[in-house]
Amino acid sequence: MSQFDNVSVIKKANVYFDGKCVSHTVQLADGTKKSVGVILPATLTFNTGVAEIMETVAGGCRYRLKGGDWQSSGAGQSFTVPGNSSFDIEVSGEPYHYICHFA
Repeated sequence: MSQFDNVSVIKKANVYFDGKCVSHTVQLADGTKKSVGVILPATLTFNTGVAEIMETVAGGCRYRLKGGDWQSSGAGQSFTVPGNSSFDIEVSGEPYHYICHFA
């Protein structure tokens, strides 16, 4: 799907790591929340409260789930992060565009 229809967007951006990651929260008509954002070249660590699916829209990244090995994700791919956990993400070159689907 290339777009979300019938949504509400929280105006204030979520800005993390001194602006290296910026996203906006989107709420669908059924109450489901997602974030749509961009990560600039950096290596960052994120903590999760609930399980997340990170969908790669454009660009690419390497990621490492807590206790795991580095893996890659490119446009059209996704990876799942367990709740109450963490993951490292490394972006080099072009910005990484993503949609985070919350469980």
